[in-house]
Amino acid sequence: MSTTTLDTAASPAASATAAGAPRRSVRRRGESGPLARTVTHGLLVLASLIAAAPVAWLIYLSLGPDKNDYLHPGAIAEKMTFSNYAFVFQQTNFFKWLQSTLIVALGTTLVAVAFAATTGYAVSRMRFPGYKSLMWVLLLTQAFPIAVLIVPMYEIFSELGLIDTYGALILVNCSTAVPYCAWLMKGYFDTIPVEIDEAGRVDGLSPFGTFLRLILPLARPGLAVAGFYSFITAFGEVAFASTFMLDDERYTFAVGLQSFVSEHDAQWNYMAATAVLIAVPVAAFFYLVQKNLVTGLTAGGTKG
Repeated sequence: MSTTTLDTAASPAASATAAGAPRRSVRRRGESGPLARTVTHGLLVLASLIAAAPVAWLIYLSLGPDKNDYLHPGAIAEKMTFSNYAFVFQQTNFFKWLQSTLIVALGTTLVAVAFAATTGYAVSRMRFPGYKSLMWVLLLTQAFPIAVLIVPMYEIFSELGLIDTYGALILVNCSTAVPYCAWLMKGYFDTIPVEIDEAGRVDGLSPFGTFLRLILPLARPGLAVAGFYSFITAFGEVAFASTFMLDDERYTFAVGLQSFVSEHDAQWNYMAATAVLIAVPVAAFFYLVQKNLVTGLTAGGTKG
């Protein structure tokens, strides 16, 4: 019998065996199984609940009408009210605090991001004397505690006539935000190919034109992270704001809440309502930059 005849006779049996046998699912490399995916999603849901629980609890306490409702939280559900929010709006300088906070936070964000972006780009692309030492000097400035810096800064701002002005807080907050953001932006600029700069120079752009028209649009995620960090740094700063701002109408939210607590003898219902209202601007700012936030954090950490 020929080989062709044997192959023809064997092929139906082989086909029947292949058809009757259960097909094994081939798992791709790096792909997790159903159990692993279930465990991962369960852990993520649990982590989300843990993260959201304090916020939900704060909102719940802010609806209690009495200052001691936090001792008996179960009774709040029967007498929920928005009177605490009405009290904060009517009896405090909330809107003036909001204005001051936005001026300081947005001013700090604009100035800090501008300086951090130019510094990070210069260190990433240019080789000038001391370019490595510059970044370490910026990092060294973060080693000094705030208590050591308050007195000399107060003396300097007094001589310049900047006490009780927004400019003083913006400058002080930039001294905290710029070093970190400069390191962040330097790492992000390192991930952008140098060929883009060379293409800009071929097209006749100056170094600043290349930076402004070609590099910055590509660095948008990194700029979003730097802006968010600068914003929350200025938004929640207390020590400098309470020292340099003397007029209670110029207080930022953090200082205003501090005075509000002492004024009303730790009335937790009002404090909870104020804390919820304070969180709204930060949440809104986060919503605006969230698309680029994760991308900027991961890309900026790929190179040192």
